[in-house]
Amino acid sequence: MKIIIGIPAFNEEKNIAGIITKLADITDTIIVCNDGSSDLTSDIAEKMGAFVINHEKNLGYGAAIRSIFLKAKELDGDILVTFDADGQHRIEDIEKVTKPIIDQEADLVIGSRFLKPNLVLYKYRWINRLGVRILSKILSSFVGFKITDSHGGIRAMRASVVRELEMIGTHTYVQETIIDASDKGFRIKEIPSVWKKRREGKSRVVSSIPTYIFYTLPILIIRSKQHIKWLYSLGIALILLALLYFLLFMGFYIFL
Repeated sequence: MKIIIGIPAFNEEKNIAGIITKLADITDTIIVCNDGSSDLTSDIAEKMGAFVINHEKNLGYGAAIRSIFLKAKELDGDILVTFDADGQHRIEDIEKVTKPIIDQEADLVIGSRFLKPNLVLYKYRWINRLGVRILSKILSSFVGFKITDSHGGIRAMRASVVRELEMIGTHTYVQETIIDASDKGFRIKEIPSVWKKRREGKSRVVSSIPTYIFYTLPILIIRSKQHIKWLYSLGIALILLALLYFLLFMGFYIFL
């Protein structure tokens, strides 16, 4: 099967060459979305033979993934693997996330840091872990099955998932993918994935997890259609409240 690897990258000139070199042993089709970098990320990736998409300014992880999806559709692969540019994923995990698709067991496979103990090989901030835990529980309630890592960056998806995926947020790709794939009946599977410490550069992890949840949750509620249920319930409650007010008013008027 033809595997395409897509890499969203922002100021990763110190990491991108090493990653592309290692990935070249797996596939000859690598897409790099340079998301408004101010360094040489784009030049290095292009010289190394990757298909490079350039955003004029930094649009966010979701926007970079969207651009990768559009290019992947043009290249007509069988499986798209998304792989972060910071060097925290293991190259050998690509075989693990693609195997369930090749074996016809899944359509979307997510690498999870928390499916087993000791998969994160560095000191992971407790506030970040708490944020992921909260979002994972919310996401699990939306799709009806347990998700342990809402932010798994290494993923594999069948071409049909790539073609049909719809996103409305610019920063909610990791969650929206799961909700949308679930809604469309695609089979989703998590597999254990080791996460290493970033070797070079600065992490793009959101510094304020509560702020991230504040901006993310409304998109997830809309995508899960929970707002329709809530609005429907609110409408019924308002009607009942109005009816109660009417009855109280009529009772007061009759006995006056």
